[in-house]
Amino acid sequence: MRTRNRFFAGLLLTAALLAGTATPVAAAPVVLSSGHVDVIDVDYAAGALTVDVLDGTGTTTVERNPTDVLFRVPNTANITVPGGSAWSFLGTGGQAWVLPQSNTAGLIWAGWNTTEVPSGIFQNNRVTFKLTSVSGPAGFSIYTVSGGTPTVLFDSGNGLPDSLTVNNNTHAHANWAFDAAGTYAVTFEVTGQLASSGAIVSSGAKTYTFEVLP
Repeated sequence: MRTRNRFFAGLLLTAALLAGTATPVAAAPVVLSSGHVDVIDVDYAAGALTVDVLDGTGTTTVERNPTDVLFRVPNTANITVPGGSAWSFLGTGGQAWVLPQSNTAGLIWAGWNTTEVPSGIFQNNRVTFKLTSVSGPAGFSIYTVSGGTPTVLFDSGNGLPDSLTVNNNTHAHANWAFDAAGTYAVTFEVTGQLASSGAIVSSGAKTYTFEVLP
């Protein structure tokens, strides 16, 4: 009887140890498909430059890790690309999916902010956004429009990295465009040169996933 009890006790101990070392299941990403989102939310505190997603789609604003978010771009974002050489960066076959610069019902209103970057920390009170890589079925770009003319800020179609200098205390929105349906992995890095020492600090690479629906 003692031998049998020891045998079953050993089985129970082994099962407990195996359960304790099991790999946890990754949580499903938070899906954002409409409303106000600062995709690149830059903070600086305690010597660290950090980047999160500032999710304002709900009743309260929440900071999220970019890896925990899936940005969904519905087919209602599909547009016909305007004619003219100024728009040649956009679309394949005359179509593109665009999250617009202005707030539009049913679509993400995508932007960025540096309102949590204190004045005097970085030289000229500026940081640099770098688009370092894009993986997906076609091109990705960010642009603004004024008077019907686009100004391209980032464009994966003409080579990367692309860089944009952004002042501290900025909150801005632009058009985020995808040239075809599919899933895109878009990687940004934010850097700044410290005013006190001239050293460069970095947020590290941050990858965002966009699901563009046909």
